[in-house]
Amino acid sequence: MQTTPDTSNTKAAAAAPAAATCNCQAPAPHFPEQVTGMYILAHALRRIGIDTMYGLVGIPVTEMAYIAQGTGMRFISFRHEQQAGMAAAAHGFVTGKPGVFLTVSSLGFMNGLTSTANATVNCYPVIQISGSSVREPIDLEQGTYEGLDQLNVAKPVVKAAYRVNKAEDIPTAVVRAYRAAISGRPGGVYLDVTTPALAQIMDRAEAEKLFFDPVDVQPAIVPAPEAVDRALQLLSQAKKPAILIGKGAAQAQVEDLLKQLVEKTGVPFYPMSMAKGMLPDNHPLSALSVRSTIMEDADVVMLVGARLNWLLSRGHGKWNPDGKFIQLEIDPVEIDCNRPIAAPVVGDLRSSLEAMLAKIDNYKFQMDPAWVPGIQAESAVKNEKFKARLAVKTVPMTHWSALGAAKAVLEANPDVILVNEGANTLDDTRDSIDMFLPRHRIDCATWAIMGMGMGSAIGAAVATGKSVVAIEGDSAFGFSGMDFSTICRFKLPVTVCVFNNGGIYNGIGKTLDNTTDPAPTTLDINARYDKFGEAFGAKSYYVTTPDEFQAALAEAVASKAPAIIDVQLAADAGKESGHIGYLNPTPLIDITV
Repeated sequence: MQTTPDTSNTKAAAAAPAAATCNCQAPAPHFPEQVTGMYILAHALRRIGIDTMYGLVGIPVTEMAYIAQGTGMRFISFRHEQQAGMAAAAHGFVTGKPGVFLTVSSLGFMNGLTSTANATVNCYPVIQISGSSVREPIDLEQGTYEGLDQLNVAKPVVKAAYRVNKAEDIPTAVVRAYRAAISGRPGGVYLDVTTPALAQIMDRAEAEKLFFDPVDVQPAIVPAPEAVDRALQLLSQAKKPAILIGKGAAQAQVEDLLKQLVEKTGVPFYPMSMAKGMLPDNHPLSALSVRSTIMEDADVVMLVGARLNWLLSRGHGKWNPDGKFIQLEIDPVEIDCNRPIAAPVVGDLRSSLEAMLAKIDNYKFQMDPAWVPGIQAESAVKNEKFKARLAVKTVPMTHWSALGAAKAVLEANPDVILVNEGANTLDDTRDSIDMFLPRHRIDCATWAIMGMGMGSAIGAAVATGKSVVAIEGDSAFGFSGMDFSTICRFKLPVTVCVFNNGGIYNGIGKTLDNTTDPAPTTLDINARYDKFGEAFGAKSYYVTTPDEFQAALAEAVASKAPAIIDVQLAADAGKESGHIGYLNPTPLIDITV
């Protein structure tokens, strides 16, 4: 049977050349590049000048940290959110620009909030950014994942708090947080970014339109001319004047103007703890060793970046009851807080000091000619007593014999930043070790809180690139010790010295009954804190004599590498509450040795 031949392949082959030359195919569809709210957040921070972020990641902010690194921002990851916040605070203090840290939601946010509240009290510019859960089930209390109303928890303890619900609002929120943290009296700001805002997707081209460059984020606040004249009139008429410098002056970076003011007027100065080094502690007009004399005898005291809070007996106690105060302060609400202020000068410190220096030659100073020589003579006597106390090489070591060794190394390396916390360890270090450069001492400051050590050391090292020595009481080190691993992971030039006397105040704890439990103030005199170094690959030292400590500290600082030194003290070294035992109610038992 004849069949019709199949010509389909032939026809297809014949048609192939024509199809190959046809240009009628539709173009490929174009999809715009898309980004998330996390991209917008990271780029908004970079746009405003943030180059470092501290934090601890997890749901819902992990990807944010990676994106931040992709922008060129450095992300310093921690073991505890509180220490990330302390690092951001130290960053803010030493640079004058906001330190930024990132946390997860709920209790991660709460851990970080401790640091942001502390930053607010101490006037450090800090921005805490936390992810938070979807709003609706939080507001209806429906039991959502980590469903804490973070914004309302934060508001009472920070300078400002904002919530972002839409990605479009992120750039505005970042600028507002930056302004709030740095303008006027600096402080801690909380920025709550919800999960929907972080995850929201936008076309990149539309996202880029949201960014803007804010103008004058830290405007000058110039004092009234009559306020400047009133202050200079009072200061020039004083017979026994003094200038008291607080850490606000250190953060404002006005050491150049303060030096001019002190040396033009010849008025002696007393620096608060974190203002040490604004002028060198060994300056001829330093009254560092004669605080009581300043308080009792000065007839006019000018406060520069300092507040009359509990650290200064709120202006009462030993203070001359007839003395008058001049206060250079950016926040008018602070004036007359505890003592009447005879001459308030409200403005930012740089503007206020510049205004005073511009007019100072119009005034003739009438200081008692015996005032400064008397302070210098008294200082010389007290300094010799301190020198003798520090020279004794007691074994087992006391705080003083250990600090004599540390003093020799640190004063030979004045550019090392000193971080310091503890009870006796804090007080005795502050009294023993002179500072010669501004913003080179960081401690527990206004609230006298423990647990700022490792975070502050990390923030100072990262922000400045300088070597840091942290002198820690063994109790204080326990609050933040695990973040010594962060020092090691980022290979920071930080040496941690743990003064181990085996307890809170000291290791000789007494109990009220026959319990076999340790006393509430007892830790472990035999603890080996140097083993942290072995665990994380750092240089480690265990020292029992002042000579061993001095040699170890000198070697560790010179190495510019992570190091830890267990400084073994006697168990009975130290007393309750250091210099502030008077704040305790009458103790039930005597734990002072």
